[in-house]
Amino acid sequence: MAHNPHAPQGQGPEGNHDPAGSTQMFRAFVDEGAPQGRTAATPAASSSSRVGLIAGVIAVVVVLGAVAWLALG
Repeated sequence: MAHNPHAPQGQGPEGNHDPAGSTQMFRAFVDEGAPQGRTAATPAASSSSRVGLIAGVIAVVVVLGAVAWLALG
């Protein structure tokens, strides 16, 4: 694992001050919830990722079939 000189050493994340404020800003963003505009786009993104997953699985099966055919042929 790479060494991060800015990361606190020896203590857990609780009770440490974050000088950049990035942790507090992230938590505020998460607690705020998703913006209304993004909730409508979620089903389309899920559908496209499912199509990509299916295409990837089919490609892997085709490649493995070709390798097996070449190895046994």
